[in-house]
Amino acid sequence: METRAVAKYIRISPQKARSVADAVRGKNVGEAYGILKFTPRKAARLIERVLTSAVANAENNFDMDAGRLYVSQIFIDEGPTIKRFKPRAQGRADMIRKRTSHITVVVTEREV
Repeated sequence: METRAVAKYIRISPQKARSVADAVRGKNVGEAYGILKFTPRKAARLIERVLTSAVANAENNFDMDAGRLYVSQIFIDEGPTIKRFKPRAQGRADMIRKRTSHITVVVTEREV
């Protein structure tokens, strides 16, 4: 049995978030919390919130044991890009791309 939680339109680049997601993929939930707590990146706080939601879904909706949960899948998909323009010299303009992400965390209960 698996449970998921999704956070959409998060204002962080998918490339930056994937580096943190790779660190917790396949880990026990307790170990994943420890890694995320001491990772000094913005993505760590965002992924921690989604992981908390996935664990709460597992406990409350499916009566899973929180002690046996692990992060079976975590993926960061690219959301829509917000486009802004920055004025440059001689009347030119450069495009600024503000990227967004969709963060999905799937937790599964380990077999005894």
